[in-house]
Amino acid sequence: MSWSASFRGDPKRLLQRAAEFLPDGAVMPRDQAQSLIEKVAKMSKADEISVNLNTGYQADVRFAANQMSTSGGVVNGQVAIQSAFGKKHAAAVTNDFSDESLRRTVAQSEALAKLSPDDPETMPGLPPQTYVPVNGYFDSTANLTPEDRARAALTALEPARKAGDLKAAGFIVVNAGANALGNGHGLFAYNRSTNANYTLTVRTDDGTGSGWAGAEHPDWKQIDFAGQSTRAIEKARLSRNPVAIEPGRYTVILEPQAVGDLVQLMGFALNARGADEGRSAFSKQGGGNKIGEKIVDSRVTIFSDPQDPQLLAQPYDGQGLPLSRQVWVENGVLKQLFYTRFWGQKQGKQPTGFPSSIKLAGGSTSMDDMIKSTPRGILVTRLWYLRQVDPRTILFTGLTRDGTFLIENGKISKAIKNFRFNESPLFLLSNLEAIGPAVRIGGTEQGGPVVMPPIKAHDFNFTSLSDAV
Repeated sequence: MSWSASFRGDPKRLLQRAAEFLPDGAVMPRDQAQSLIEKVAKMSKADEISVNLNTGYQADVRFAANQMSTSGGVVNGQVAIQSAFGKKHAAAVTNDFSDESLRRTVAQSEALAKLSPDDPETMPGLPPQTYVPVNGYFDSTANLTPEDRARAALTALEPARKAGDLKAAGFIVVNAGANALGNGHGLFAYNRSTNANYTLTVRTDDGTGSGWAGAEHPDWKQIDFAGQSTRAIEKARLSRNPVAIEPGRYTVILEPQAVGDLVQLMGFALNARGADEGRSAFSKQGGGNKIGEKIVDSRVTIFSDPQDPQLLAQPYDGQGLPLSRQVWVENGVLKQLFYTRFWGQKQGKQPTGFPSSIKLAGGSTSMDDMIKSTPRGILVTRLWYLRQVDPRTILFTGLTRDGTFLIENGKISKAIKNFRFNESPLFLLSNLEAIGPAVRIGGTEQGGPVVMPPIKAHDFNFTSLSDAV
């Protein structure tokens, strides 16, 4: 029987429905997940079988034009089963956990695998592994009510309504879930996690001003909803009637979200294979890679760590490979690149897995001090619509958005029109002037948690103006 369900009303009915299939509500507990995976593995007739199980609950509230628009949630469970015969493999997915459905899905994955072409890079399933403990599950997030979410939304709606000339639109989404992996070799991995994410845009009624704020944390109590709402409202007011200034290279102060929008994309470029094959910014002329070379300012350290209290990421990758603390850049020097199991074996290196979280270590300079020390520069709230221009330099193009301001004589002097830019995180971090405390940001491309500081840097390349607000 399938147990996927959604609601637009009282979540208690949905969770009661989920409880018919899961003894612990929406999030399958460890022992039940292990039993299900072992049962599926015994049904296999293939050379290899792997099982990826996801269960959980997502709830949200949306608002726009100063009005609540939707409040809802979904409880869902999914089993992805991959079978392999030699170098042939394929997967099938179901959300029906009955024995009949699981047998049918195993058989379907086996039939598809026999029809698939050989994969020369396929790797055998891992034996049992040891994972670092991560406590990323918070009852404060998992046990939220619709009223809790509504009260958080009102921190933006009430002042926007009272102002009379502002319109607020936002999204609060909360997740509580569990992932489990297993295979026919006895591997089993399990991770419970929660996450709360808040993003808010406030626009002025005259259409000239826009402010944005966002925050994310696995613990609902750690998000300052009122503070984020106030920031977006203040930025909307300050950004009214922006003026145009000439594009060019400017000193910039990038808020943590803007830093993260660009720097997190560096995580994808830390691929050892791309570097070794001469396709990346970390390829060395004449062959090899740049490990051990200084690539950015010496104040820059970038790492991944599932146990870092600001990250609390899943401690294994999609194949069950353990993920531990990995320092990619230390004091400006490229320390290592990430290796898949296949490329690690080919190169005689230890596989690291993909960095599922990324953090740029912060400093001690406040944004206020950055502004005070700037004779002329630009303050950027966030970046958007980023597209890659050159993978050999990690060069991206994109636009500023929702609060771009001119700094003159150590003060914010006026709102300015948005810019298009061409910039690389490597160029940005090589031109560093100051770095502030790191925070977890609200909008990510990485697929996992991202922690970034505000930074001040020179010669940021703004290439043209944008009329978009």
